[in-house]
Amino acid sequence: MAVTPDYFSHREYLMPYYENVFVARQDISSTQVDAIADAMAEIITNDGGTIARREYWGLKSLAYRMKKNKKGHFVLFNMDASIDTVREMERQLGLHEDVLRFMTLRTDDLPEDASVMTASRGERGGRYSRDRGRPEQSGETAKPAESKPAETAEPAGEES
Repeated sequence: MAVTPDYFSHREYLMPYYENVFVARQDISSTQVDAIADAMAEIITNDGGTIARREYWGLKSLAYRMKKNKKGHFVLFNMDASIDTVREMERQLGLHEDVLRFMTLRTDDLPEDASVMTASRGERGGRYSRDRGRPEQSGETAKPAESKPAETAEPAGEES
């Protein structure tokens, strides 16, 4: 067995966890995006890695234009793979003409719950905390503030 350096745990030395997100062009169909994702999943599994989570986030607007595209199909992978496998996957993504950008990060653990992008808006909370004080839409209704009856004021100068 190989000797691991002191600053790495045995788990990190063998197969670390990774998170990869890639953005595909807007003018391809979602089935073509799935074909790209299947090809990347095949690269990972053929080299002994495992995919813990794969999510298609859909067609989303980009913050700025990338290669003349204003939108892109987003796909997330959480995987347990060797560095050589990840490098090969990144090489294939870089060569693919339909992939605009990709980013791979090394993580400490594999998340088990759904990502923030796929969680429903109710679970995430509202935007800019403006919905935090409001009642939920699930049947609760806000009680209207009780208003005091307005006193009838007579115009000045007219006395009865």
